[in-house]
Amino acid sequence: MTRRSRAREVALQVLYQSEVNPGVVAADLERFLVGRLRLPMLVTFAQLLIEGVGSHCGQLDALLDARSENWRLSRMAATDRAVLRLCLFELLHTDVPGPVAVDEAIELARRYGSDASARFVSGILGKLLADRDAATAGRISAEVV
Repeated sequence: MTRRSRAREVALQVLYQSEVNPGVVAADLERFLVGRLRLPMLVTFAQLLIEGVGSHCGQLDALLDARSENWRLSRMAATDRAVLRLCLFELLHTDVPGPVAVDEAIELARRYGSDASARFVSGILGKLLADRDAATAGRISAEVV
């Protein structure tokens, strides 16, 4: 497992913990991050992901709701929801290549979700990645003309 993969994994654990136990103290989460990751650059990356998901949660949830046919976000497993939010934040707000972010999310879903989680996450993220790529291609072609 790469170092950034490990940081994503720990960020997922924090996001899940925060959702199922909203009363968790921020200082405890910080100690958890530092204790699990140790390297300051990995802690910083995990914090970026956690804080980004937190600050953009409304936008992320709206996009996920629009792309998850026959599934409301509230009906999804908490782990799947956290994986989807984490990946979508990376797709929209970081310079991580889309396929890398999606592959990492599928692996997290496989490790922490149910037997169907990886396929479920892959389906939704595939649609979102295609939408993002189509929008980017449209912007580029409009700029060229």
